Amino acid sequence: MKNIALLNKIGAAGLKQFDSAKYNIGCEAADADAIMVRSAAMHDMEFGKNLVAIARAGAGVNNIPVDRCAEEGIVVFNTPGANANGVKELTMAALLLASRNIAGGIDWANGLSGEENVAKAVEAGKSQFVGPELMGKTLGVIGLGAIGGLVANCAASFGMKVIGCDPFLTVDNAWHLSRAIIKANSFDEVFEKSDYISVHVPSTKDTKGMFNARSFSLMKDGVRIVNLSRADLVNVADLKAAIADGKVASYVTDFPTNDTINCDKIVCIPHLGASTPESEENCALMAANELIDYVENGIIKNSVNYPNIDMAKQAKTRILVLHENIPNILAQISAVLSGNGANIESMLNRSKGANACSVLDTNDDVSDAIIEGICAIEGVRRALII
Repeated sequence: MKNIALLNKIGAAGLKQFDSAKYNIGCEAADADAIMVRSAAMHDMEFGKNLVAIARAGAGVNNIPVDRCAEEGIVVFNTPGANANGVKELTMAALLLASRNIAGGIDWANGLSGEENVAKAVEAGKSQFVGPELMGKTLGVIGLGAIGGLVANCAASFGMKVIGCDPFLTVDNAWHLSRAIIKANSFDEVFEKSDYISVHVPSTKDTKGMFNARSFSLMKDGVRIVNLSRADLVNVADLKAAIADGKVASYVTDFPTNDTINCDKIVCIPHLGASTPESEENCALMAANELIDYVENGIIKNSVNYPNIDMAKQAKTRILVLHENIPNILAQISAVLSGNGANIESMLNRSKGANACSVLDTNDDVSDAIIEGICAIEGVRRALII
């Protein structure tokens, strides 16, 4: 029986994937073999020795100590694309909020309470909320993954001219892009040519603060920016300066901070990108299946700290080894098996940066001595019998 801890409310569709004869759902985190989480902060958590996997029901993993998990042999999964449609729809709403000052108009209209003739006041005051239409304008999309690609296609159907840039665009995501999307050669090109910009990239050392004084200086006067990715992609002091001098006409974000709430020409949405019942169920379902595939079959898909690895089981027993990506480990693992009379029927090794995973199938019994011998190899973090 495997113990699955839930650090947040997880959609029922995901929980139904776990066979009650094999899994105990809702245990204490300290006793968990695996954890499912949404937004709970995990950086200060100490992990039990049995913990082998964490599945984030969502795309961002800022709340999880990913590198520490890798060092402890804990595979961290996320669910890219599961909430993509929900975020896409909110992005289109955000583009309209950025363009038409709808939020300001609503606040103003609600302030008319007590007016003798509200209809007359509306007609007299509505001109202050005039804003441009999206049709015919150029939208620049930074990041063309699962969400950015949907946004680009949807904006094109709105009649916008769309340019996009993604240095890491996969072949699969490229296949799903409309032929109307124009490829930009750099982020700078997107900044220079766009009337509107929507950003869909994770927060990394390379993207933090990418919207700054330099990038704002490249943009058209009156540019409108939508950020439903992460707050720290934008240098707020530089943003406010760009708003003050008219470079940025409006900024809409799904990540309010102390520095952005109640600011002129900044619209803050309370992190609603994936707050749809459909997104929550899709994320839960995907996260659950990732955990089950890993625990039962030694398959890794959508891990953020270890390589994807998928090999059909070809023998009685599978050994999965998580280790550093350094020379000679495979030879040492093989030597341990052969030294204990076990023959390897098939083997697969994959790496991701400094981290690697090896899967070995054997028809021979796997003794405690074999697992202990593998774990004693320098650079090995964990060995599991599947």
